[in-house]
Amino acid sequence: MTDLSRLTTEARNPNTMKLDQMKTRDIIKTINHEDQQVALAVEQVLPQVERAIENIYQSLKNGGRLFYVGAGTSGRLGVIDAAECPPTFLTSKDLVQTVMAGGREAFLQAAESNEDDEGQGKVDLQAKQVTDKDVIIGITASGRTPYPIGALKYANEVGAYTIALTCNEKAEISAQARLAIEVVVGPEVLTGSTRMKAATAHKMILNMISTTVMVKLGKVYENLMVDVHASNYKLVERARRIIMEITGVSYEQATTTLEESQNEVKPAIVMIEANVPLHMAKQAIRECGGYVRKAIEVARGMSG
Repeated sequence: MTDLSRLTTEARNPNTMKLDQMKTRDIIKTINHEDQQVALAVEQVLPQVERAIENIYQSLKNGGRLFYVGAGTSGRLGVIDAAECPPTFLTSKDLVQTVMAGGREAFLQAAESNEDDEGQGKVDLQAKQVTDKDVIIGITASGRTPYPIGALKYANEVGAYTIALTCNEKAEISAQARLAIEVVVGPEVLTGSTRMKAATAHKMILNMISTTVMVKLGKVYENLMVDVHASNYKLVERARRIIMEITGVSYEQATTTLEESQNEVKPAIVMIEANVPLHMAKQAIRECGGYVRKAIEVARGMSG
């Protein structure tokens, strides 16, 4: 068993020893000061994050999937990031998934006892039919949570690429991963409450990973989400603005073309920029692997 008292995430923060005696303003100023250290800690592990992104990109490009595995706050962070991929990048719900101790119910109601079952981590990941094409990220602030450790052990057995994301150096889970990201943010304001700095660091890193991978997969043009799933009023309006921003057309033309493309932004852009019909725009996008910039050039060649 890991001696929890030796973990940085369980240590007492000398800056908050009188937390219960502080005035409201002093408490929030202290929390804010501690939060500012998180970005600096993340900066120290950017080389490892870069390696993770390159491996995930290659995996997804070749038909693999990305799985986040965690318990408690760590699992919830995975759910949040995975859930945002379909509306933001028009990915399938299977491309980025989360395996969480206690299942869906544990997202809304704490079921922290489930995190101690290493075998269940294996079973739950096994149910996803993981292969050597997939990437598994085990998320645990302490680095010793049995559930994601069990999942990574199984992932290694099937040849999947394994990554550990933790907030302690030389973490137990790191030994089970091909790549370890240990972002040490220091003791929490509230001792052991890793929903605070540790969770913030992990949220930042997951944002980096998913966003950068999607950029590399051609789901972004300049800094615009050209694969946005225009499924409600706000997102349809965003889609129109994206088309207008890239092509310079009027709101009316953007609306008309978006309707013609069945609310898909990429084909609408290519249709306007290359002056081609929908079927040619889609063909160019397919030939270019989803990259809009290249698709415009190819479509122009088709029309010429």
